[in-house]
Amino acid sequence: MNASEVPPPAGEGGDLPAVAPQLRELRRRAGLTLEAAARSAGLSPAHLSRLETGGRQPSLPMLLALARTYGTTVSELLGERVADRDAIVRAADMEPTRAGGWTYYQAGASGRGMQALRVRVPHGAQDDIVRVHPGEEWLHVLKGRLRLRLGDTTHLLAPGDSAHFDSLTPHRLAAEDQDGVELLFVHTLLQSPTAALCLGPSTGELP
Repeated sequence: MNASEVPPPAGEGGDLPAVAPQLRELRRRAGLTLEAAARSAGLSPAHLSRLETGGRQPSLPMLLALARTYGTTVSELLGERVADRDAIVRAADMEPTRAGGWTYYQAGASGRGMQALRVRVPHGAQDDIVRVHPGEEWLHVLKGRLRLRLGDTTHLLAPGDSAHFDSLTPHRLAAEDQDGVELLFVHTLLQSPTAALCLGPSTGELP
């Protein structure tokens, strides 16, 4: 993985809370050096350092990469507090968060082995980014069409279609239609930060 930073779209910068102190705290809690955490998340140490000092705001794919590395959720990275292990998440309680053009709604509680999100990917957003990381992913298309590349094969998914795959398979997501695509997205979190360190040279950014 070789994650790159994507600035927030104009007018949306205020939608992403300051995450710098939380990123640093979660890394230290995981017992990872800056270099080890950056390597497992597909970032350079310099990029991660800038994120931790507030010099850059992360994109949603970058937040997902760091959440996997630290075995937590995007909500915790953002300092949000969802009722711990609450089995029900009401639609009225799902507040949108925007980063790097993506919009997501937290669809599950913290403290679990998986993270569930409702995600909107706009057309043209990061369609050239390949992702490789430990774990599994499941997604279900709600609206629009998704172009999903798994290894050397490209699939076009329509509303109602799903995909479930090993995340070590190089994969890429892109909205096929100008109106974007809406997904239900579930991925496993790394329960031990050291599990991510077995990855070799990185080739792309996480979703």
